[in-house]
Amino acid sequence: MITLPATPAATRADRPNEPDRRLPALGGFAPAVLRIELRRVLRNRRTLAFTLIMPGVFFLIFGLPQGGQSLDNGRPVTAYVMISLAVYAAMVATTSAGGAVATERALGWSRQLRLTPLRPTAYVATKLITAMTLGLLAVVVEFLVGAAAGVRIPMHVWLLAGLGAWVGSLVFAAFGLFIGYLVPAENVMQFIGPILAVLAMFGGLFVPLEVLPEVLQHVARFTPVYGVGELSRAPLTGEGVSMAAVANIACWALVFGVGAARLFRRDTARV
Repeated sequence: MITLPATPAATRADRPNEPDRRLPALGGFAPAVLRIELRRVLRNRRTLAFTLIMPGVFFLIFGLPQGGQSLDNGRPVTAYVMISLAVYAAMVATTSAGGAVATERALGWSRQLRLTPLRPTAYVATKLITAMTLGLLAVVVEFLVGAAAGVRIPMHVWLLAGLGAWVGSLVFAAFGLFIGYLVPAENVMQFIGPILAVLAMFGGLFVPLEVLPEVLQHVARFTPVYGVGELSRAPLTGEGVSMAAVANIACWALVFGVGAARLFRRDTARV
C-alpha cells in the first residue's frame, strides 16, 4: 500500500483574499470604541448641563440657606443635601447615557452593529461603562461644589458617600437602557426627565422622608431611589444601611437589568 505524504493545513497566508471570520477577543469590546463613546457623550452640552450644572445650582439654592443647621449627630445639614443631590446627579447622568440607545436605534445603528462581529454583551458593557463614567463625574462635580461652598465632613464620609452614590447609580444605568429600548427616540427624554424628578421627590432626595405623610413614607421605600439614597447618606448619618435598602437596590437592579436584556434581544432579533 502506498502512503501519500500529508498535505500541510492551509493557513491564513495561503488564502489572502478570504475574510478573517475569527471572533474578536472580548466579544469585540475595544478601548478605542469606549473612548469614542465617552467623547461623544462629553460633547453633548445639554446632557452636561442637566447632569453636571443643574444639581450644583440646586445645592446653591436649596442647600446653602440651611448652613446653620445640624443633624442629630452634629454634622451639617448642607452635607445631607449635597449627598442627596449627588445621588440625583448620578442617576440623571447614568440614565441619560443609557437612554441614548434610543437615538441609535432610530438611526439604524443597531442594524449596522449586528452586521459586525461585535457581541451584544460587549455593546451593552460599553454603554454601561460610559454611563458609570458620566455618573462618577457628576458625583465629583457635586462634591466639589459642596466643598467650595463650605461643606466640611470627615474624609471617610466623602469617600464612602461618593462611592455609594456612584455604585448605586448602576441601577439607573440599567434603567436608562430599559427605557431606551422601550420607547422611541423622540420620546425618551420626555419620559426620563419627569420620571426621575418624581422618583427623587418621593424617594427622599429633594425632601427628607420624615416630612412626607406616613402613607408616602411607606410608598417611598419601594421606589428605586430609596435604597441608593440610604446607602449614600449612611456614612454621614451614622445610622447604618438597613437590609431593606440593600434589598431595594438589588431588586431594582435585577428588574431593570433583566428588562433591558429582554428588550435588547427583542430589538436585535428583528435586525
